[in-house]
Amino acid sequence: MNSTSRPVIEQIDLAAPGGRQRLEALRNMLASQGDMVSPAGLKRTVEVFGQPLTPRQVVEKICADVRQQGLEALIDYTRRIDGSSLSAETLFVPAAALLAAHRAVDASFLAAVRRIRARVERFQRALVPQDVEVKLAGGGSLRQRYLPLDRIGVCVPGGAAAYPSTLLMTVVPALVAGVREIVVVAPPTSFGSENAHVLATCQELGVTQVVRAGGAQAVAALAYGVAGLPRVDKIVGPGNLFVALAKQHVFGTVSIDSIAGPSEIAIVADATGHSEFIAADMLAQAEHSPGSAILLTASKPLADRVALALGRRLEVLERSGLTRDSLERFGAIVLTRDDAESARLADELATEHLSIDTADPEATLATIRHAGAVFLGPWSPVAAGDYAAGPSHVLPTGGTARFAAGLSATDFVRGGSVIHLARADLEEIASDIATLADTEGLTAHRRSVEARVEHEEGKGRA
Repeated sequence: MNSTSRPVIEQIDLAAPGGRQRLEALRNMLASQGDMVSPAGLKRTVEVFGQPLTPRQVVEKICADVRQQGLEALIDYTRRIDGSSLSAETLFVPAAALLAAHRAVDASFLAAVRRIRARVERFQRALVPQDVEVKLAGGGSLRQRYLPLDRIGVCVPGGAAAYPSTLLMTVVPALVAGVREIVVVAPPTSFGSENAHVLATCQELGVTQVVRAGGAQAVAALAYGVAGLPRVDKIVGPGNLFVALAKQHVFGTVSIDSIAGPSEIAIVADATGHSEFIAADMLAQAEHSPGSAILLTASKPLADRVALALGRRLEVLERSGLTRDSLERFGAIVLTRDDAESARLADELATEHLSIDTADPEATLATIRHAGAVFLGPWSPVAAGDYAAGPSHVLPTGGTARFAAGLSATDFVRGGSVIHLARADLEEIASDIATLADTEGLTAHRRSVEARVEHEEGKGRA
């Protein structure tokens, strides 16, 4: 068998002995708690901190130092971890640099950004909740009003690649919701806050605050605030393990979107599935490195065709080495007993991306409840959602789609109730309030109502 046709991914037969156990082992690996670190990562940790800390311990120390020492700690960790010497004066990307980047990039890039922005805005605008008012019989009303958050922080990765798409998928929904202040943090690298395409996209979207910092130290600075950088209300956007753990650590001080893990896709396909399209989508997720790609199918011929297509397509990828490693470690072709079992397993996995390539995708989707984003049919690649379709590509991972949803404009508004009762409305519910207040032993609650309904002043008026 030549190199272009050899299988590059494990096949798991659920009907074979140990098949289900092997799938569970893979599933548990993808739901890692985040304390694993590579030998290279451990070495780097020792160099920076002088001891072999776990990632969680690293994050706890960084967050504590930034909270206590402020800007000094942020600048110090940026120097020690990223090798970039900053000062209070150079921490922010100047307006001139944003404008220069905008002028330097190709006009075709900016045109694409504008078209994508329009698509994202169109979809996100439809999601913004509207105020609700319920009129009461006594003349009062109950309202739910929605107000945008005042200030948010957006994390943009900058380690292995530049991600202007992340800006579109986070900043645009926030703008649609009406957020007034948006600050972007990105590591001081050629893929981060020094990248022309990232800076040009910030300029195009009207983002004027761009901080040359990344990692846990940037998350901590957003959450606690440092000199020159006020704290935010919410932190969104993807990042590496340390960013995810830092967001988890500061949650409660600020809101966050999610604690994201490696990118992942599950594909449900029957005998009609398109093997070349399926293989291409699996490779697209695996190239994130780490990235998980799992095919669920009852068709052995399709499974074999996909395996061969993966090997053939892998040979011509620019990131073939990293992609192969992801497929070997986190990928699988799972041969199920029937199409119904494929759908059940997809529902159990509750992956970030779910692709359905069956004879009737809508019918298959009707049997699946849990997924971050669903891509129906052969003409809906995940890349469309990543870059241009409209919904955000910031999605729940690691099975959290059972209870979490992808980022949207609704995440940047907060709802609050407004209770405006007329006297008749209060009199109608006074006895019920008294019953519950007495049951709970909170008699001052009951008396606060009685003081009003027994008062002579105001009788007969609202």
